[in-house]
Amino acid sequence: MTTKTTAAIDYAQTESAIGLNWYEIDPNLSKLMDRYVSPADRDWAEGILRRWGELCGGPIAERAEIIDKNPPRLERYDRWGDEIASIVHHPAAIDQKRDIWNEGPTGVAARDGRDIPTVLGSAFTYLLSQSDTGMVCSTGMTGGVEALVDRYAPPDVREKILPRLQSPTYDGSWDGAMFMTEIRGGSDLAASETTAKQVNGKWVLNGAKWFCSNVDARAIATLARPEGADDGLRGLALFLVPSERSDGTRNGIHIKRLKDKLGTRSVPTAEIELVDAEAYIMSNPNAAESQTRGLNRMMAMVNGSRMGVATMGLGIMRRSFLESAIYAAHRMAFGKRLDELPMVRETLVNMVVAVEAVSAIVFEAASLASSKGDEEGRRLYRILVPLTKFKGARGGLELATQAVEIYGGNGYIETFPTARQLRDAQCHTIWEGTENIICLDVLRAIGKESAHDALLNRVDAALSPVSHSSLSAMKDAVAQARREAQEIIAFVARAEDDVRQLNSRRVTTALSDLVQAALLLEAAQGELDASGDARKAAVARFFIRERLGGAGALRGISDDRSVLDLFDSITRYQPLEPAQLPTAV
Repeated sequence: MTTKTTAAIDYAQTESAIGLNWYEIDPNLSKLMDRYVSPADRDWAEGILRRWGELCGGPIAERAEIIDKNPPRLERYDRWGDEIASIVHHPAAIDQKRDIWNEGPTGVAARDGRDIPTVLGSAFTYLLSQSDTGMVCSTGMTGGVEALVDRYAPPDVREKILPRLQSPTYDGSWDGAMFMTEIRGGSDLAASETTAKQVNGKWVLNGAKWFCSNVDARAIATLARPEGADDGLRGLALFLVPSERSDGTRNGIHIKRLKDKLGTRSVPTAEIELVDAEAYIMSNPNAAESQTRGLNRMMAMVNGSRMGVATMGLGIMRRSFLESAIYAAHRMAFGKRLDELPMVRETLVNMVVAVEAVSAIVFEAASLASSKGDEEGRRLYRILVPLTKFKGARGGLELATQAVEIYGGNGYIETFPTARQLRDAQCHTIWEGTENIICLDVLRAIGKESAHDALLNRVDAALSPVSHSSLSAMKDAVAQARREAQEIIAFVARAEDDVRQLNSRRVTTALSDLVQAALLLEAAQGELDASGDARKAAVARFFIRERLGGAGALRGISDDRSVLDLFDSITRYQPLEPAQLPTAV
């Protein structure tokens, strides 16, 4: 088969990532859509993503820089001294929110009368995240609250609030938020002290929440402990707290102060106090029962939010590469362009490989998010979510750091695009669970739900069609890693709890590397079958060589120059003949 030729991307032809169509300059995203979006939706999705890519790379990206320098502020009192606790946004932020709502998934679904497939929704998030992950917070949490209200709110509350959360246009819409963290407990939700009691037939909440992002949302999901409920996680109930009471007056949500954050400045994050805040219960209202199931229901939103955070990290990874590739194509050093220097070439290749490896696991997980009645798919999604969050969040921080270094001193200056990416990226390793929390969640998925079985089955399914001769050595390496994963799972099962926790990060790393490698190989075989293009195979080779220990002796020091020879194919998306691919891993 002759490889189909396409024009390589020439980064020297553009001065800035802002102003480009970020969908059209990302061939990997297009191929992921080919893979995961149904044929019936593919042409529709293409048109949507072209419009969205132009918007994200243009006006949204431009405004993001303005908003970062003019973040939301708290106006606590009106001119009469009455508390209003109003969040004031820069006009650019209002324009940003309007465009995102009207042209994003909510507006498109309403306008076209079609549901947005979860994979397409992740593509929206991925492109928007390259502009501003803070703005993704608002849209992502709104979707999460919408799902909770739709499923668990009392019928009269659902009828009143759901249309606002699903409004086809920004004007008249409500956005959502999730307030969980308290000053005492942090990630330890069992220590939550917010209380709930019934007064004259209505629930009221009292307590304080410490990290409340999108604090001016109109519909807030939160956890509180009803009077008489059990201590610990079992006694927590899920509540919906609107910004207004049922009589139309301001609810008892008092904003104490806005956080002075390192990054994600476009979304206001605050400390709040709930003082007799009117709320609607969305879990078992009978406190005498052993479980209110509040946390279980909230965790469905948390898992969706973790997927969003992983995709935010992926967006920063992609933006960091794109900015680096453009800068390296223009900047001269030692008489050459930066992208002609061997070490810079290796960095850029490694950045692309990292982006595509995380893309593989992100969109695989996204494809499972709406699985219903499929126990295998549910268990696979259960373990892929923390693995994906682990890889995406850390990857964003690592690639943003590399982008700063590509820029040198300029990268450390706020007038260049990399500094904000680095500041924003640091948030994602903390958001919706630090890496420690995420790794412990992987252990829970293994121990309580045997989710690793579904993961290993998916690895087997990915490896099964891999038959091209150029992939043989890589397939052997992944098969060996799969055998090691079985040994790792056996170790986890027999280890004492403290030793199991001590190794949880290594377990998470091994399993995420394994599934990424398998998915890359599956995609490589697909592209070889479809067009004879071995570019994805080259990406898989670099990933397997680096992450599965295929680099060989001397800590990888060798005369292998494939990173230089394959630079154009990897970073500029130039098709590759299979014969050009090195046979050894």
